[in-house]
Parts: sequence; C-alpha cells; structure tokens
Amino acid sequence: MRIYFSGSIAGGRRDQGVYAEIVAHLKSCGHEVLTEHVANPSVLELEKTMSPHEIFQRDMDWLLACEAVVAEVSNPSLGVGYEICQATHLGKPVLCVHRAELLISRIIIGNSYPLLWVREYRNREKLLAHVDGFLFWVQGQGPSAGTQSGGTVEGCRTWGE
Repeated sequence: MRIYFSGSIAGGRRDQGVYAEIVAHLKSCGHEVLTEHVANPSVLELEKTMSPHEIFQRDMDWLLACEAVVAEVSNPSLGVGYEICQATHLGKPVLCVHRAELLISRIIIGNSYPLLWVREYRNREKLLAHVDGFLFWVQGQGPSAGTQSGGTVEGCRTWGE
C-alpha cells in the first residue's frame, strides 16, 4: 500500500525518532512510504535545494497518489494540519496518532470525517498497534466496511494482540 506519512518538519523536529520508528515499521510491513524523507534527521538540509513551490507540488502529487495517510500530530505543525485537510478533501483515510499526555487541536479531535482516526499512545507498542489496526481496516476491510478490529496487515502483527 502507498502511504503518505506526515510529521512536523519546519514546526519542530523533537519527534523525529518517533517518525523514524513509524516509517521503519510501515516499510517492514511491505508498504511504500512516499514521504519517508520526513523521518530523516537531515530533511531540512535535503530540501534546501527545492523551492517552496516544488515541495508543495511534490507533496500534493504524493497525497493524490497515496492510498492512506498516517500523521504523527504530537508536535503542532501548520504543514501537517494542511496535509490532513487536503487528504480528507481527497477522500483519503487518515490516521492521526499522538502522545497521550498532550493537548491536541480540537479541529483534529473534533472532526467527524468518517475516514479519520485519531488515536493516542503511551508507548511504542500501542503506537504501532494503532498503525497496524488502521491499515488493516483500510486494506483488509476497506473504509466502507466500518469495522475496526481483527486480522493481519501484510505480515504485521494482528491488531488487538
């Protein structure tokens, strides 16, 4: 499955290690992460050769091409919020994960878009279980099935284990 991963870049890089874990997990499960550069500690340096318009166009093309969006939203970011909004307008399923102790924007947690999941986590295991469960729902059941439990995702652990 083609996944668009979203995490803060210009808004702060304190969660870069979490981003790297999510991206590595997605790839280990056989998914193509279109935006794996977000997890790279040198992403700001890597993008210096591109204009803001080129970055915008590239990212919007990837949003169009993806089958689902996984966003780590613990660190407030205008770019991540914009990507989530665009994804919902494109009809993409979106998972927003965040650390449990944080106050998250009401515009995200109050959104009733039926393909948007917002999940909190306290540890790595819970974080990855949310990712696996979401992708099982998208891939195994499809967004129209309305179920949120059971099964496996391309060799990843069974959700709920």
